[in-house]
Amino acid sequence: MAVQQNKKSRARKGNRRSHDRVAIPAVIYCSSCGTPTLPHCVCPTCGKYKNKAVVVKKAQAEQA
Repeated sequence: MAVQQNKKSRARKGNRRSHDRVAIPAVIYCSSCGTPTLPHCVCPTCGKYKNKAVVVKKAQAEQA
């Protein structure tokens, strides 16, 4: 089993862990309803993508 010879300093440990952070996801706001969504995805609230209805929601289908 491997055993370290010297204690690793805080700086060296921090440099090694500098890329281990959690990336903050990009968020855009839907142009029709204003709900925060992921970019290049259909809005889960209104079902539109680039102001075009892509997914018809059940509530919208019952009203039509």
